[in-house]
Amino acid sequence: MPNKTIYVSDADLPVFDRAQKLAGGNLSGAISKALRRLVEVEEGRLEGFDEITVRIGAGQGRLQRFQGVQLVEWARSTANRVEEFRVYRTRTGRFAVHTRRSQDFVHTAGQDGQLTGWRKHVSSEQQWGTVAPSATLEVHESLEELRASVPAELYQLVEANADEPEVEDLDI
Repeated sequence: MPNKTIYVSDADLPVFDRAQKLAGGNLSGAISKALRRLVEVEEGRLEGFDEITVRIGAGQGRLQRFQGVQLVEWARSTANRVEEFRVYRTRTGRFAVHTRRSQDFVHTAGQDGQLTGWRKHVSSEQQWGTVAPSATLEVHESLEELRASVPAELYQLVEANADEPEVEDLDI
């Protein structure tokens, strides 16, 4: 295996030491992993893709990251909740749908929870609560697969914008 020598400034030594510890003592592995990530991100950027980071799960959830270009942003509401959709074309040609749902308010009334209309609001037996905000990320292989899982209005917007180029080189 070929050897490569790199020179590290004294100021950067703590970073290299920490990387080596995080990589289980294998500094070469840590450097290779970091360089692979750098190459992947920069090649995607040159192709016109952004690094997208989204939060998924309930409440604060967790972060997920991928490379893509946003095609559409669309939202809808109900009486108790807002849903926001962002659709991306990924670097691999798939369609990623990030859906955020606001906190949901639930209100029922009556002993069995079935009262509706004005009776619901004057009942002495009322129940209410909230559901935490949440978010999901779904990845679809094709436009046809996407069509089956999103509202028709959203799909129409995606379909109209799905063929936009990531980067358009202008000769101006």
